[in-house]
Amino acid sequence: MTVAEAPAGPAVGDVIDEVAFTVEAGKVLEFARATRTTDPVHTDPAAAEAAGFPAPPATATHVVVSGHHRDQGRMVGRLGLALERVVVGSVRWRYRRPLVVGDRLRGVRRLVGDEQVGGDGRPEMRRLTLETTFVDAEGAAAVEWREIVLERGR
Repeated sequence: MTVAEAPAGPAVGDVIDEVAFTVEAGKVLEFARATRTTDPVHTDPAAAEAAGFPAPPATATHVVVSGHHRDQGRMVGRLGLALERVVVGSVRWRYRRPLVVGDRLRGVRRLVGDEQVGGDGRPEMRRLTLETTFVDAEGAAAVEWREIVLERGR
């Protein structure tokens, strides 16, 4: 089966999945170490308070932790992807406000684009655009995450 013959899946605009998690101090510390962040606001509550934060802020890519709370296999199956042919094309985050330890977030991921690209002598690929909006406990948007996933043809 070629990419063009892939079974029909969700339509553009459909919700792919939902996730909820809390920004945890231990995870913020792990991300700070992994990204070699040296600013003590991420690891020291006193430094965070002195900088005007109510708690240590998360590092910029923290919402990727949501992947640990999602059923990624179900998402791949729902989109009709062959995982061995999938790569991440790009990722972009837009923060409405800093995330801090203790924030409870709920994210809704939608399919916002599904197209065939390539052809005319170039390799054919399927390009999916997914957007997740994370809202806080009050329902206010905190972060938007846009990811482009590419599935190369056979």
